[in-house]
Amino acid sequence: MIRQPDFISRKMFDNALETVKVRKNIPYLTDISFETICDGRCIQILHKGAFDDEPASFEIMDGYCIEHGYKRMGKEHREIYLNNANRTDKANLKTILRYKVTDTEK
Repeated sequence: MIRQPDFISRKMFDNALETVKVRKNIPYLTDISFETICDGRCIQILHKGAFDDEPASFEIMDGYCIEHGYKRMGKEHREIYLNNANRTDKANLKTILRYKVTDTEK
């Protein structure tokens, strides 16, 4: 997932996608979608560093849940990439990690 600024509209996305389709032959281009996602109650963290180091950030999130009375819902999570992994040093990569939670009393 790559978060888009709020001013980007569906029409702007569709126009950009069509322009790229005409100019370049990129595999999986038809798999790209523009969506608004509402996850509900979540825990998230800004992970800075290599993707291989994400388990440490998940441990922090899990600890926060225990400390504040939340329980993780399922094993799925979202990763929102804030910079280009091909152009950014691994130590400076920024990724929002997020997963859904519920109150432990429920």
